[in-house]
Amino acid sequence: MRSPRLIILVFFASASFCQTQDKMPAGKPAQEEAPAQAASSAPLTAPEPAAQDTYIIGASDVLTVTVWKEPTFSGSVLVRPDGMISIPLLGDVHASGLTPLQLGAQIAAKLKKYVQDPNVSVVIGEIHSKVVYLMGEVGKKGPIEMTPRMTLLEAIASGGGLSEYANKKKIYILRDDAGAHQIIPVHYKEALKGDAAFNLLLKPGDTIVVP
Repeated sequence: MRSPRLIILVFFASASFCQTQDKMPAGKPAQEEAPAQAASSAPLTAPEPAAQDTYIIGASDVLTVTVWKEPTFSGSVLVRPDGMISIPLLGDVHASGLTPLQLGAQIAAKLKKYVQDPNVSVVIGEIHSKVVYLMGEVGKKGPIEMTPRMTLLEAIASGGGLSEYANKKKIYILRDDAGAHQIIPVHYKEALKGDAAFNLLLKPGDTIVVP
């Protein structure tokens, strides 16, 4: 026959073990759910590169040049017909045919005579050297000056929108890309619904045809 003291010890040991078992699973789901929550909050696609990284500067464009902590060299400048811009002390700097990043690096190299470790940024303020064309059933036919990263809907809106006779299902874009002629179908209704995949980014020289 077992002693009462031994029976009491076995009872408390069993109770302690059961409480430990009950507590262990409670913390586990939180560890397993954490990666799932992190994955759901991660962006699905990478952001698109800025226009300043790829845009080719042309005559009549307006640029904003900013030199950090140096207001003397900062300001808005016009690209002249000869492709040059004017900056205090530096004089004429060639800009046409360069991207804003390339021009910023060129200005920084020239400024080293006057500024220690110059930090230069160049931003496209206004685009006047690049145009797209509208043809057919639109409010305003002909060339339209591009804005940075101009889309199909922005161009049509700049041209006064579609006329009441426009065939929205037959709109297309004519594009010359490295000598190759392309006809790009336009899904106008899908673009209007907010689907960015159908609101195409335009390139200089594109012609939007609205039958």
